[in-house]
Amino acid sequence: MGFDKLVHQPTRLQIFAHLYANGETSFTDLTTALDVTEGNLASHIAKLEENECVAVEKRFVDRKPQTTYRLTEKGEDLFESHVRTLENLISDLDT
Repeated sequence: MGFDKLVHQPTRLQIFAHLYANGETSFTDLTTALDVTEGNLASHIAKLEENECVAVEKRFVDRKPQTTYRLTEKGEDLFESHVRTLENLISDLDT
């Protein structure tokens, strides 16, 4: 039973969990919710996008650029697998 390092890294795990629970989220809202710097978030998002776990959409809202993120099906599957691994680990501790 192993953890996927892409998901298990603490900041990325927070990104997965937030997007899984909240759905599409703007860059600004994600930065605030996770209390991370813009540069830190951008580098982790790039890694997740590179691995096809996060979809990025750029658009204009009231003439201002807005970038939003959401988990892809692959991202959701990886996160759910990570949660199952944690649940199994906890279950094994009870026996």
